[in-house]
Amino acid sequence: MQKTAGMATSNFVDYVKIFCRSGNGGAGSCHFFRSKKNPKGGPDGGNGGRGGHIILQGNAQLWTLLHLKYTKHILAENGGNGGENRSTGANGKDIFVQVPLGTIVRDAETGQIEAEVTQDGEQVILMQGGRGGKGNDFFKSATLQAPKFAQPGEEGIEAWKILELKVLADVGLVGFPNAGKSTLLSVVSAAKPEIANYPFTTLVPNLGMVNYRDGKSFVMADIPGIIEGAAEGKGLGLRFLRHIERNSILLFMASLEETEKSIEKQYEVLLDELKRYNPELLDKQRILAVTKCDLLSESELEKEKKRLQKKLPADLPFVFISSVANIGIEALKDMLWQALNE
Repeated sequence: MQKTAGMATSNFVDYVKIFCRSGNGGAGSCHFFRSKKNPKGGPDGGNGGRGGHIILQGNAQLWTLLHLKYTKHILAENGGNGGENRSTGANGKDIFVQVPLGTIVRDAETGQIEAEVTQDGEQVILMQGGRGGKGNDFFKSATLQAPKFAQPGEEGIEAWKILELKVLADVGLVGFPNAGKSTLLSVVSAAKPEIANYPFTTLVPNLGMVNYRDGKSFVMADIPGIIEGAAEGKGLGLRFLRHIERNSILLFMASLEETEKSIEKQYEVLLDELKRYNPELLDKQRILAVTKCDLLSESELEKEKKRLQKKLPADLPFVFISSVANIGIEALKDMLWQALNE
């Protein structure tokens, strides 16, 4: 899991379009047995082998679709033709396409989701190989003793497919650029996201394994900052909102450093962006972390806490944290762990 820090490079690819073609089935054989003793033997043509499938396989070691970026065509092998003496043609070799967990497949023309892979080792047949044709031996019967025909093999399927990766994590961080998400991730996990005091430092999702008490742990994803209008595709918008769909808890982060928008206003805007992108996201559990609390004195913090208790929804737990000063971090971890295990 510690390899995840490297995702902050441009090697993180979460969208590829590939052309796939499964193998054709082999033709059945139209053959009659002949020998010196039996110059007019019966039909003995074998069946054709099936064409190769294209199969997606979940691989927990992969974090990106980078390995497929330059593989534009995936073509499976054709099945072998049937032969004499009822011999069946060989099946075409299946092609296994390794994908990270959280990969979904869409039809490039319709945009329809066709499959998703969420388990390590899980296999999904993306394109079925064509069936092998039946040989003439298959068609013989009491009334048709010498069929002079066999089936051709079934053709494989071909289509363009879109693979998208939605990051699988327990907790997804949601906030404006500069809300302190990367800093929090670097403090609670071994991930090393790029951190700087300007918007859009995070250009790809970062994953970190958060160690909790007694050897327990959970996965946190820092998703690039949302700006107003993300649901319409502004900024880095839609490309990153899809990564939030997989997280079981959304940790909203609102900064006390933001002077133009109050904490509750920041929360409302973030919530509205998620709602416009996908209303189902509002069904997820939410927790609010008020960041950069080291900027206020004890009495100012107490005043802000009382104010927020009146302004925020009653069912929204919130906690004041400072990643830099290490304030409230353990309380936040406790809150997240409790929510994950309810």
